[in-house]
Amino acid sequence: MADTGDTRVTVVMVVDDGSEVIVGHLDARRLDLALVDALARLQLVASRHGWLMDVRDPPEELCGLLEFLGLAEVLALEARREAERGEQLGVDEVVQPRDPPA
Repeated sequence: MADTGDTRVTVVMVVDDGSEVIVGHLDARRLDLALVDALARLQLVASRHGWLMDVRDPPEELCGLLEFLGLAEVLALEARREAERGEQLGVDEVVQPRDPPA
């Protein structure tokens, strides 16, 4: 991964009353399974308490690694985007195999 400046990933927990607590910063310069393990363990702690974990500004390489491992949705590391007109974020369209292309 090329050095593109700040590679710290901020991990935030959203607790019961909606307050956001910064848990810490992880160094995303070295993408490996230790980083994935740390994120997975933090997600487990959050879910056990009924909290949400949010990873702020993850680099594309981290998103790609988690997608490759099948953990992108579990760790909620979707690319941030604006909702299209008439679309709700987080709602996926179901496409049947025989549907004509839109």
